[in-house]
Amino acid sequence: MNLNFRFAIASDLHIALPHTIWHHPNRFHLVEVSIPALDSVLEHLTQLDLDFLLIPGDLTQHGEPDNHSWLQKRLAQLPFPTYVIPGNHDVPVLHANNQSIAFSDFPSYYRKVGYENTNNLYYTCQLMHGVRLIALNSNSFDDQGQQVGRMDTQQLIWLESVLAEIKDELVLVMVHHNVVEHLPNQSQHPMANRYMLENAPLLLQILKRYGVKLVFTGHLHVQDVACSEGVYDITTGSLVSYPHPYRVLEFQRDNYQRDWLQILSHRVESVTDYPNLPAYSHKWMGDRSFPFVVKLLTLPPLSLTNQQAEKLAPSLRDFWASIAAGDAELDYPQLGSQVQDYFKKFGAFSPNGNPALIDNHATLLL
Repeated sequence: MNLNFRFAIASDLHIALPHTIWHHPNRFHLVEVSIPALDSVLEHLTQLDLDFLLIPGDLTQHGEPDNHSWLQKRLAQLPFPTYVIPGNHDVPVLHANNQSIAFSDFPSYYRKVGYENTNNLYYTCQLMHGVRLIALNSNSFDDQGQQVGRMDTQQLIWLESVLAEIKDELVLVMVHHNVVEHLPNQSQHPMANRYMLENAPLLLQILKRYGVKLVFTGHLHVQDVACSEGVYDITTGSLVSYPHPYRVLEFQRDNYQRDWLQILSHRVESVTDYPNLPAYSHKWMGDRSFPFVVKLLTLPPLSLTNQQAEKLAPSLRDFWASIAAGDAELDYPQLGSQVQDYFKKFGAFSPNGNPALIDNHATLLL
């Protein structure tokens, strides 16, 4: 069976109506542009012959009812089907408070964009003949009521039962937290592990068992393509963070029954009041990077002193912006061999040391 379809991904929208915006001096993401940035993306996507749009979570700034209501109305107006899942920002509390909706209320807001037939925070649906979406919820609450990135046992059992019944369909999985590591030692690093699904190895085991090869994630706010034993985790950066990216992808199954996925990435370049949005947000991120970089330098494996870290941090002000943009080629010879070698591991290089620039534009043979 030949398959050929085109779809888009926009992630971590962090929609914030003006009256809901809160300010923090170290906030990396520029929620002030959330609505015009989304409008810019949708204006472009409606000009394409798209089959559907995926949005892998963090739809709102912090789960505000007004922001959820605004977004679901906007998405329902689109000329192509759209499918969403919750991110940690969308369901930050188990019970509703004066800021956020309740965890269990999420599906009721998005009946027209994925949750038509379920009150669970996960679902499956046929996107077209021969193509199935499995949309997962990676948000849970521990015994103390704290939010964690984990899939509960009930959902994993449901997932396996769905996969076991699938016959001759291509499966696309969408989940907010990362399933494959996108950063060195991501699952163990104290600053990065919260972006990983806690039980990612268990989910990966299930996906591999049933031959699922494509997973689409968000949460980390970076452009990155990672692979584990044939399972690709394609994570897409945030529309409110540098470089304000989104993706257009085309899947093709050729006459030899080989599956190809072409990935093209785009950026929001300009919105009202921000004529050069990437330049503005690049500087915004750099201006707020000092505490982040100092913490990274003082943690293992570098374990520098605060004094050493504070001396080096200004030279690394653009480090995270480079990671967020994808395909980073990092070189900091002025920082000494130990620090330089550590940060080189974050770059887009293959095991043999050659550039491997697949985070933004690539054609994958699945």
